[in-house]
Amino acid sequence: MYSYKGLEEKLRERGIGRSDLTKLLGISSRTVAKIAKGEKLSPAVTQKLAAFFSCEPADLVREISDNPILQILREEKAAKISGGLYHELQVRMTYNSNHIEGSRLTEDQTRLIFETNTLDIGDGVPVDDILETVHHFRAIDFVIDCAEEPLSEETVKKLHYILKHDTKDSTLDWFAVGEYKKRPNVVGGRETAKPKDVPARMKKLIDDYNSKPEITVEDIICFHADFEKIHPFQDGNGRVGRLIALKECLRHNIVPFLIEDGKKAYYYRGLSEWDRERGYLTDTCLDGQDTFKKLLKTFEIEFVD
Repeated sequence: MYSYKGLEEKLRERGIGRSDLTKLLGISSRTVAKIAKGEKLSPAVTQKLAAFFSCEPADLVREISDNPILQILREEKAAKISGGLYHELQVRMTYNSNHIEGSRLTEDQTRLIFETNTLDIGDGVPVDDILETVHHFRAIDFVIDCAEEPLSEETVKKLHYILKHDTKDSTLDWFAVGEYKKRPNVVGGRETAKPKDVPARMKKLIDDYNSKPEITVEDIICFHADFEKIHPFQDGNGRVGRLIALKECLRHNIVPFLIEDGKKAYYYRGLSEWDRERGYLTDTCLDGQDTFKKLLKTFEIEFVD
């Protein structure tokens, strides 16, 4: 559903009604009816309305989700509210996800970057650690914006691009930012999918997942394990995989799981042993879900347990 409260306010300020838009802007009566019903408008129509009222599209319309967690994240993101769920998700997920992959930034440094866009650091912190922290903030924003859209290869590649563009890796000819890997790689001593096999395996993984009549948290964990086994990108797979999990939890009204750096050994064991024993990774992710539930309780946000 979409709220056109901002548009209604603009109409009142101008002293005109919705039906007047058909004459003023050439908008069809069918489109006007969509506004009344709270349905989605095309980007072209939204841009036309924004130009007419000399404002941003977000000032006229906003999406309303049935998922209370996603709705709160969107509202706090749009209003730039400090100290709420959106704020803490950004800091905690970015710090933990990057630290799992070897970032040297502390949680306090990560928080400072998010809150002030500045950083007070000592010697020895790689520039890429800072860039990828800022990029991860933007990647979470992207997840919140597109959470309710079906999962696609385009979305997966976009997440990788957001994370890795402008980093040192992006200057390497063989490193495909926002595209599947060109060179074979080994992770933890285990072979991953060959580059030539990645497109077909990713398509099948996503198609099989999207074909499920109902998605559970166990399905999302399974997708995450299979995604990491394919390891479709040259680097950044763990962070992309955890962002996909966040998106899919928000899409299916499931409390997300937040894997903390302190649980890294259990998390890696779960991925490594997935084909033999699925309980390790499942338990670690459900523990991460409990971590997120505690965060919701801190802000007195109700959720279905």
